[in-house]
Amino acid sequence: MKILSVAVAIILFMAAGATAETTNDLSDAEIQGQQLAKQLLEQSPATNFTQNGTLKIRDSKGMTTNIPIFWGTLVTTGYWRVSYVARQTNYDNDSSPPSVELAIIHRNGEPNEYDFSEYKGGVGRSQDFIPARHLHENQVMIPFVKSDFWIADLGMEFFHWPEQKILKRENSRTRICKVLESTNPNPSTNGYSRVDSWIDEETLGIVQAYAYDAQGRKLKEFYPKDFKKDVNGQWQVGMMEMINVQTKSRSQIEFDLKN
Repeated sequence: MKILSVAVAIILFMAAGATAETTNDLSDAEIQGQQLAKQLLEQSPATNFTQNGTLKIRDSKGMTTNIPIFWGTLVTTGYWRVSYVARQTNYDNDSSPPSVELAIIHRNGEPNEYDFSEYKGGVGRSQDFIPARHLHENQVMIPFVKSDFWIADLGMEFFHWPEQKILKRENSRTRICKVLESTNPNPSTNGYSRVDSWIDEETLGIVQAYAYDAQGRKLKEFYPKDFKKDVNGQWQVGMMEMINVQTKSRSQIEFDLKN
């Protein structure tokens, strides 16, 4: 199942904070883990593309919010850029999430760059515009439009952490996977301490992932679903689901796949 198109957008965690360790100081599992993380980070889309979709948020009380989203990728020399735009249509409801624009720039061998803008009354209403700001390090451990998807999730930030390790090889959801443990050496209070990702050996796509909080307790589960082939024979993901097992909330991004 070719799920590269989502991995590079949602892309669903460049060697930021790389250690000074030599390969002789690392176990085989750690060497293989760093090599796999590097492979994942070097993946990039072949061409520009755009998709529309819907972000569905179900909170801990069972209340559901649907927000239209736009996702676009620009591939150019030296880097590629992913843009997420969530458009809030209920401008008069102050309790609704604001419209936001998020841009993630990926450069080989460098940390991700995150630019974030908010529009309190909806995209295009300049009087309610909050200027774009560049997010750093633990600033990306925040929800995207009050959903269970954090900005760090969409940038696959955990693959940039210096500690990567292959835990095992096993079958998951009918695919043969390598389980990659990504460890955050300095987690923030509200951030991740570890992410375990099941990586399809054939496609290098994420089959599922679990994220753990700063105390080591499981916090989230991530699952891509509804795979379809496009006209070029490439696999696309129709839906991504993020479940917060602590709050019992969940969020889904459903894409309008092109035939």
